[in-house]
Amino acid sequence: MSDTTNVMARGISRRTALKTMGAGAGAAALLPWLSDEGLQAFMEVQRREGPPSPKVVPAASFATLEALVEAIIPADDRSPGAREARVADYIDLLLSESDDELKTQWLEGLAAIDAEATTRFGSPFARLGPADTDALMAAISANEAAAVTPLESFFAMTKQATIHGYYTSEIGIHKELRYKGNQVLPEFVGCATVEGKDCPHCGQQAEQ
Repeated sequence: MSDTTNVMARGISRRTALKTMGAGAGAAALLPWLSDEGLQAFMEVQRREGPPSPKVVPAASFATLEALVEAIIPADDRSPGAREARVADYIDLLLSESDDELKTQWLEGLAAIDAEATTRFGSPFARLGPADTDALMAAISANEAAAVTPLESFFAMTKQATIHGYYTSEIGIHKELRYKGNQVLPEFVGCATVEGKDCPHCGQQAEQ
């Protein structure tokens, strides 16, 4: 049984699974990063919070992509998931900067995910219920490190892109990682460990 299957069987969230599963070297190692211009466009997508306007991925396949990235990093009690972080938009922007070979690889991979979902469960991936989604995710990640089949290779690449996109997003940086940098503070209050109380600003513990 794979690490992914073991994690799912214990009922642990997939965000926890990201810490225990390999990144899936193979095809994922070749994945590029967004350019500076692409990052600016991604920031704008998050800022305006409008409906998706994909440049490369067709609407039907974009719905599959949104469902897939959310299945990899779902929302939990700590922070929103990859869908709300606009990771699908990140990947579409990445593809808009990529060569035709990579674009074709992604579009064929999304079509293959839908075909597999339809064969197994009678519905495209975006319409699967949680149990069927988990079953399909476990199947396509079973040999992730080796990435033997095209679907396994596509999953490894998608997971790597999802991690890139999520931890590039405002949600991933500030809500998931709790990063406090690059923010304007109205005032600098300093440390306030007085009268035996811990500082509410920096967390410094008061001397006992």
